[in-house]
Amino acid sequence: MGGLGIRELVIILLVVLVVFGAKKLRTVGSDLGQAVRGFKKAVNESEEEQSSLKQIRAEGADAEFAEASKTRDTKTERSA
Repeated sequence: MGGLGIRELVIILLVVLVVFGAKKLRTVGSDLGQAVRGFKKAVNESEEEQSSLKQIRAEGADAEFAEASKTRDTKTERSA
């Protein structure tokens, strides 16, 4: 009652080969490989975009802090 063993996987592969044929399996394998590459590329682009957004946010926070200190300084000068 365990999982699939080597024998079972070989039998399944042979049945699929007989049903679909070698040429069709090559095409399916090629299409599957392209899909996996496209998925990986999309994931990498998404990660790069998120890291650049984090960097922009960090730089923006510094700029906001500088502006806040300037307004605070001008308010202090006005009250004096």
